[in-house]
Amino acid sequence: MAGFPYPKKIEVDKPPRPKPPKQLAVIDQTGCTGCEACISFCPVDCIEIVPGPEYRDFMKLVEVDLERCIGCQLCARYCPWETIDMWGYEEGVALAPEKTVRSLIYAYDPEQMHEAAESR
Repeated sequence: MAGFPYPKKIEVDKPPRPKPPKQLAVIDQTGCTGCEACISFCPVDCIEIVPGPEYRDFMKLVEVDLERCIGCQLCARYCPWETIDMWGYEEGVALAPEKTVRSLIYAYDPEQMHEAAESR
């Protein structure tokens, strides 16, 4: 999607959404347990597994590909830990870095990321 403010670290081989949604799902990774319940409910497969912040194979997290989220609310509704919130599109895009501890998809500015994020 042209004009998206964050460069991607990886390209996901999945179809793009036709237009930006009214709202976006943003995961507060500090509360995410990596249970992956949200992944099974996402109709567009836009939630990716992220290696854990301290140990890659332990305490994995999940992250929403903001450019592919359609704002359906299913992940937020079924997250057993209530760590997924729905935000207006612009607000969600702006808030995503500060809710993120570790990103596999986007190259967020480390200064914007959550204080628990790895310092680089």
